[in-house]
Amino acid sequence: MSLSVGEQAPEFTLTGTGGRSYSLSEFAGKPLVLVFYPGDDTPVCTRQLASYNEGLEQFEALDAQVVAISAQDVSSHEAFSSKHGFEFPLLADTDKAVAGAYGTLGPIGFPRRSVFIIDADGIVRYAHRAIAGLTFRPVKELVAELEKLD
Repeated sequence: MSLSVGEQAPEFTLTGTGGRSYSLSEFAGKPLVLVFYPGDDTPVCTRQLASYNEGLEQFEALDAQVVAISAQDVSSHEAFSSKHGFEFPLLADTDKAVAGAYGTLGPIGFPRRSVFIIDADGIVRYAHRAIAGLTFRPVKELVAELEKLD
């Protein structure tokens, strides 16, 4: 399955940092930057999420929420988030069902680094799936995409 720009984003509910569950529907009414990343405490993932954390004010200025998802469990996410001071939730997709629904799994089931921007109505307005996860989409690019939503 490959989710495309213009399609309704698949609903999900996942447990995340902060001891609670998060659902796509709770972000209705404002844009969501949905980040799929391969793993906690890996070099590229750490740089990526740290850059989004540093750029959080730019996202918030556009009323956008950032949420990151990977297959590690919540205890791994809590340690990773605490270590780096992330101010957005990390969600545990341990069975990779949400990654599958968003078309972010590679041929052997390994999650690909991917970013989606979902508008206030739940429609995918931007989708980027990396073939090799060695780079990530910069804050500047995502902010420019969010600015197009107005």
